[in-house]
Amino acid sequence: MIVRDVICPFCACLCDDLDVHVEDGRVTGVDNACDLGSHKFMTDHRMKGPVRRTASGWEEIPLEEAIRETAELLEAAERPLLYGWSGTCGEAQSAGVHLAELVGGVIDATTSVCHGPSILAIQEVGHPGCTLGQVKNRADVVVYWGCNPQHAHPRHLSRYTTYADGFFVRNAFKERKVIVADIRGTDSTNLADEFIRLQPGGDYAVLGALRAIVRGKGDVVPPEVAGVSREQLYRIADLCKTAKYGAFFFGMGLTQTAGKYKNIRNAIELVDELSRHTKWTLTPMRGHFNVYGFNEVCTWMTGYPYAVDFARGMAFYNPGETTAVDILARKECDMCLVVASDPAAHFPAEAVEHLASIPVVQLDPFPNLTTAFARIQIPVAVSGIDADGTAYRMDGVPLRLHRVLDRGYPDDAGILLEITRRITGGGSR
Repeated sequence: MIVRDVICPFCACLCDDLDVHVEDGRVTGVDNACDLGSHKFMTDHRMKGPVRRTASGWEEIPLEEAIRETAELLEAAERPLLYGWSGTCGEAQSAGVHLAELVGGVIDATTSVCHGPSILAIQEVGHPGCTLGQVKNRADVVVYWGCNPQHAHPRHLSRYTTYADGFFVRNAFKERKVIVADIRGTDSTNLADEFIRLQPGGDYAVLGALRAIVRGKGDVVPPEVAGVSREQLYRIADLCKTAKYGAFFFGMGLTQTAGKYKNIRNAIELVDELSRHTKWTLTPMRGHFNVYGFNEVCTWMTGYPYAVDFARGMAFYNPGETTAVDILARKECDMCLVVASDPAAHFPAEAVEHLASIPVVQLDPFPNLTTAFARIQIPVAVSGIDADGTAYRMDGVPLRLHRVLDRGYPDDAGILLEITRRITGGGSR
């Protein structure tokens, strides 16, 4: 059987043109996907059922027992942390926010260690965004800043920019100019018409210099800014000003370097300045397939996009205080529920050390580094492969994921709702 027009649940491109071959209850092939997406569909490195750590190793336990023990741990905790959420559907994220409020815990997503600075900047100066369809059909100049889409979002260039012909850009490869800014050469810089090679930590200065030139204040720009010559900066500014439609994409090379959210604010204000001359938009290159979705869901439900603390009986938001890494580094958290994430692989050592010292329950389809010290792991279905759900593309467009086969695993939302039911005794609270 071939299931057509399947949405890929790997990265935030959410490519919706996959053909998935299914035979005898397993995926045997995937057409149109990149290597990353294809691997997610075809991997069979899945756990068979819930497991619990004992003094002598792992033991298999019934799902009911795993859910009951998780509910007991959450109820007993004084400051539980519910972390992850970027690799699951919006329905599970909604259930997670309800659960965090119920137990008076903190809920945070992987946003806080990737594009959290982007959100902080957008809260200050707004978001001049657009859909990826607009980029494909209109943009004749595209900027990739601090990201390497060839590796992180392999089909972004072929679906939306370099190789994607659009309604107003009939021959994209010839008509569309691509500018890449990075501290080193990559596969993406090899495709660029202009490569801005800047010094590490020099993003803010270069963006500020470009803003000055676009504003007509280029006389204040020195001969070289963070390793970039004034001549190239003038050339880039002129190319951007004369574009019919420009699209600025940026990644963690901008959000997680010196300057943090001020880098993003500078980029947004550069886009605003360029829009005095022509039309420009800006889009964060979000990573996990539904990390944007958590920010949407959490904002609807709490008023805040991530790092929400319910300890006061109401939603409280203060990144740097209520974010997962900071809570773990201060050793405040006494229990952690990890959903669709692997903090052990990405958090600083100090945070991971505390995480390993407290009870951890993980909901994830696959074993990972966090599994190594989890007390309980419950394997769940994968949204878009063996579970339905809703996800948000990197441009904020919601898409409905449909399962292509049934492997018998429970989904995240069902598990979280059952945990909630056990804590409330079957009622509401």
